[in-house]
Amino acid sequence: MTQADPVSQASGSPLPPVIAIDGPTASGKGTVAHGVARRLGWAVLDSGALYRLTALAALDRGISSEDEAAMAEIARTLQVRFEGGHIYLDGREVGYDIRQERVGNVASRVAAFAPVRQALLERQRAFRRAPGLVADGRDMGTVVFPDAALKIFLVADVAARAERRRKQLMEKGISANLDDLLRDMRERDARDTQRTVAPLVAAADAKVLDSSKMTAQETVQAILDLWNAGARGGAGAPGARDKGA
Repeated sequence: MTQADPVSQASGSPLPPVIAIDGPTASGKGTVAHGVARRLGWAVLDSGALYRLTALAALDRGISSEDEAAMAEIARTLQVRFEGGHIYLDGREVGYDIRQERVGNVASRVAAFAPVRQALLERQRAFRRAPGLVADGRDMGTVVFPDAALKIFLVADVAARAERRRKQLMEKGISANLDDLLRDMRERDARDTQRTVAPLVAAADAKVLDSSKMTAQETVQAILDLWNAGARGGAGAPGARDKGA
């Protein structure tokens, strides 16, 4: 299942269910979210891509990431398109570009700006569509979709996360130093958890999963087991069972 294009929800119709997956950088959210969405036949939202797109647009235009007003304006006016697994910014395919570490570092900084988060809030909510949405990010279950049918907070040891990120970058032909990744990751964790607006925190009703020693497939299955158990208990949506079960 590829990331869905945003659509409008028909007025008065029941909102499709959402599985919200939050967690720190490189905790495996994206891979797991896509795996869960694929098994359920649902749409998927990579909310971090919107912040990375904002960061990339600023870098391309030479705008300082410290300029809060300018960053908010970029977030409000982003010309983006998600199509067939590709991500376009101003008509240019940027799926590779937004995964660069320099873009991620800027995205982490601008994500602390309240006007930027507000500008992207409705964009994210517009991805909700039938039969359901799997949304991954840092505030999916606390801010964007507080009514999510299932909330997951995915954690992993920082060393394990840094090694995962190093492997991801190496697979893409990008050189990566493990010590640098560890330092950057700790800095991002601090920014994400300490920011005033929508800090990274588990929702009160979230299920916490530690994926440090789990494969992506095992983590996907653990979430599907929780979803299927909820569906049987009445918390899930009819017909929303794991199609691979």
